[in-house]
Amino acid sequence: MIHPSFNTFASKIYDYCNHVAGPCDIVALSVADSQILGLITARRPIQVLLVLKAFPLRLMLYPKLIEEKNIVVLAVDQGLFERDVTQGFLGEAASTELIFPYKALVNNTYLYQQEILLKKRLILELLENITLTFPELSYQLHIKPEYFMYEVILNRIRVFPPLTYSVSNILCEKTNKKKMNRLLKGYLEALRELEKEEVIHFKNDYVMLSKKFIDSSKRHKIRLTQLSKNATRVVFGSILGLFPQVLNFIAQNMELTSKLSLASLKNVFDKTKCFIDPQKYLFTPTSQGLVSLADRIDIKAFVEQFFANGYLEIKVEAFGGVLNDLFIIKAYNGESEKKIIVKRFKDWSSFKWFPLFIWSLGARNFAVLGASRLEKECAISEFLAREGFNVPKLLHVNRKERLLFMEFVEGRDLSGNIKHIAGAKNQTVFQKDLEIITRLGETYAKIHALEVVLGDTKPENTLVTPQGELVLLDFEQASHRGDKSWDVAEFLYFTGHFLPLNGDFKANAIAEAFINGYLSSDGDVNVIRHAGLIKYTRVFSIFTLPNILRVMANACKKAERRQ
Repeated sequence: MIHPSFNTFASKIYDYCNHVAGPCDIVALSVADSQILGLITARRPIQVLLVLKAFPLRLMLYPKLIEEKNIVVLAVDQGLFERDVTQGFLGEAASTELIFPYKALVNNTYLYQQEILLKKRLILELLENITLTFPELSYQLHIKPEYFMYEVILNRIRVFPPLTYSVSNILCEKTNKKKMNRLLKGYLEALRELEKEEVIHFKNDYVMLSKKFIDSSKRHKIRLTQLSKNATRVVFGSILGLFPQVLNFIAQNMELTSKLSLASLKNVFDKTKCFIDPQKYLFTPTSQGLVSLADRIDIKAFVEQFFANGYLEIKVEAFGGVLNDLFIIKAYNGESEKKIIVKRFKDWSSFKWFPLFIWSLGARNFAVLGASRLEKECAISEFLAREGFNVPKLLHVNRKERLLFMEFVEGRDLSGNIKHIAGAKNQTVFQKDLEIITRLGETYAKIHALEVVLGDTKPENTLVTPQGELVLLDFEQASHRGDKSWDVAEFLYFTGHFLPLNGDFKANAIAEAFINGYLSSDGDVNVIRHAGLIKYTRVFSIFTLPNILRVMANACKKAERRQ
């Protein structure tokens, strides 16, 4: 029977659904929550979900006018409905009503259980997409639960934009807290279940993906299979899942349908611009706190915010850069100077980089898109900072404009030490330089022990401070897991291009210094040995002398395990 607290209008809906059901038993019945959705006019249709046991027609729509209000009943067989909830069998054609606010007229317990199952599955799919979109940042991404709610709803609008009119009331900033809590309830319950399954964990009010889930997503070949699965579901979602909305939209909104033109469609898309960006609820950590991925602060705004008081003069100057745009912000307060580096990540679409990618094919895959490299830089830099390594502090990030704000570190890059070795007359002159290289080998071994690879280990990407500390730079090719031998090979063979034709002795000294440091910190000897393979040496043969390559490769191949 219908819940006794509902009014005569609900009773009439129940009576009509009873007529539709015929001999079939009603498993559950719900009505869209018009107050939350804002469907308060007579012309706006009211969605009704009717789940029937052993329904022979499987899935049908029944429009009806009750008390001068348009309703559309979606009648669905229970088995088909539950498959759609747990598997997306019809692209949420039958279960999509549980995504939006509803009032249960019959069997609220059943509907709530199905709602949690549906939202749990949709959250899992969003989490998998996060690991694909942010493969490195996903390890430390902080997510507000609101992200899942907004992203799920907006995904439906992206397929069928006119749905905007039905849900705009819950997607704008003005949605009050009471409504928000009502909308979030099912997502929070689903998240709590996922926490028990060790898919996520809560950190304060934020959701964080578990390392176990991220690594599992990467190990299993979900990229192609997930794309195939999503493509199938998009087709079902377009044809079936949105079919009720299409019929409602056309049949019940005649005044709007009659005016539907390019101009009115443009209004639909314009309306979506006021919606909350789901990425507002995704955050990346920096030394200054969490920063939303939807943040759009530019260089000028950053200067005004970061140097709000006490600075007499501020300059922004171009700071070189070939693969990326680099700027330096200099601020003077009358006594001292503060410097900040701004890095804008460009896409490497120029033809001049194509030969490099072809030449390194089989040895190393490069991240070329600016957004991907920015993500890697943020993720690995913050990870290494938390693990106690010397890296520049991240101050702010603007993912939309691909801007990264970092502290400026005083020092000179390690290529200066290599050049000193190259020009020295004997080893006693460059012994201190070799000691620095040994310490760098120790550092790389410790980083590799954390299952992180740096990806771009040229000497220029290590700074030696005036105090003698090593500071690592440039993590835009870095990743969790990957080819550790590439890190070793690139450092050694790139270093070798500074050495002269008669530099065999110095090449061996550099290689031995690095290898000794690496192995003394429990580095894997096999990583060193593999760095001597031809697949690495051929990449650097275009600018490093063959005798230098041979000496360094032999040093790697002959490396012995330290006891």
